[in-house]
Amino acid sequence: MQYMCLIYSAEGSGPQPGTPEFGPFMQSYHDFTNEMREGGALVSGEALQPIATATTVTVRDGKTITTDGPFAETKEQLGGFYLLECKDLDEAIAHAAKIPTSTYGRIEVRPLIVWDD
Repeated sequence: MQYMCLIYSAEGSGPQPGTPEFGPFMQSYHDFTNEMREGGALVSGEALQPIATATTVTVRDGKTITTDGPFAETKEQLGGFYLLECKDLDEAIAHAAKIPTSTYGRIEVRPLIVWDD
């Protein structure tokens, strides 16, 4: 079964570029990604650009309305994701706990719905 691990944190929390902690932090992401790839769990994963680049699209009465910024106005923003193939939710949670941002943000784990063609 596939599980989406959505990575949330407040912008500016955690190690920032240019700080001594940033290199090891990014290395831990590299290590996690390799562990998931080598273990056969990694389906996909990407980081997102900062929330300032987000555009929210809404269609009302046939008109497309765009708003700068993310849909949710919260302190924590979606920063990236991993799509993992796991035997069950317990395995997905165990993997999610290893995502480096879990130490200062949150990882939302959700199973995917696979629609039959």
